[in-house]
Amino acid sequence: MADNANNNEVAVFGGGCFWCTEAVFSEIKGVTSVVSGYSGGHTQNPTYYEVCAEKTGHAEVVQIEFDPSQITFSEMLEVFFATHDPTTLNRQGADQGARYRSVVLYTSDAQKDQTAAYIKELDASGDLNGSVVTETVQFEKFFEAEAEHKQFYLNNPGSMYCQIVISPKVAKVRQKFAKSLR
Repeated sequence: MADNANNNEVAVFGGGCFWCTEAVFSEIKGVTSVVSGYSGGHTQNPTYYEVCAEKTGHAEVVQIEFDPSQITFSEMLEVFFATHDPTTLNRQGADQGARYRSVVLYTSDAQKDQTAAYIKELDASGDLNGSVVTETVQFEKFFEAEAEHKQFYLNNPGSMYCQIVISPKVAKVRQKFAKSLR
């Protein structure tokens, strides 16, 4: 899915808690917006509490608009897979449940093919502690999260969750992807 007004593209990733994924991609050059929300479920306009109750089928995701002249989808995949554990089914650290599943919701056939190739490469590398269980499904609909979930890391730096879970991921991005930072 491309934004024809400015040639930007859209990627939709779920890598556990959307607060983490949003914080990570907010650091990356070429990313023009990152919005936390829900996708991959079967109900319209789900709330955070409905998603947490696992009644909607949605995953916590981020919808990322990016400029492909500054960062490619393949480079986005590299950041995505480096900043969460794609080998744990429905779990990221202490966060458990299908809403925390690892998922790429592709917006084009090219994204689908690149994701499949990247996962195959990761599995073949032997660098992970198991096989990749990341779902690759076609993007259908995105529902923005409630206001209190947007830019959570930026707005709540003193939160214990931010300090213990998100800050180490952001630090990893700053170190591993230093050349790709804003």
